[in-house]
Amino acid sequence: MPIDATDREIILATQGGLPLVPRPYHAIAARVGVGAAEVIERLARMQASGVIRRIGAVPNHYALGYRANGMSVWDVPDGRIRELGERIGALDFVSHCYHRPRHPPEWPYNLFAMVHGRDRAEVEAKVAEIARLLGADDRGHAVLYSTRILKKTGLRISAK
Repeated sequence: MPIDATDREIILATQGGLPLVPRPYHAIAARVGVGAAEVIERLARMQASGVIRRIGAVPNHYALGYRANGMSVWDVPDGRIRELGERIGALDFVSHCYHRPRHPPEWPYNLFAMVHGRDRAEVEAKVAEIARLLGADDRGHAVLYSTRILKKTGLRISAK
């Protein structure tokens, strides 16, 4: 879907995050020169069409005291991946969960779920909870721990 100049200005105004003010859409509207209702409508349209994938909070887990961050990787039946992924993704301690291709024989895992904890013991307990939830559908798993903080950003467009 093509975007017009106003859509582009809204993207530029939001790609670094929403303004931390009581009425962020009004602040964006003032910057862009349209009404807040139009900003909301355009963002919804761009999200529905796939121009914008999602609008959501991106917490800094380290600043919140969650120092152990483990990407749990799971070998689950391909035919149940959507159902199992939705169940795992709904857990309050999983920040994101998604399907990725296997690369056998070295990499048998097809479901990834990011788990945050204050220490590795807390992450391991949460991973054990996922294993219990999966039951026999857990055909193997591992936890890959973060070793450094990477800056998380999406695609950025330039102001020109």
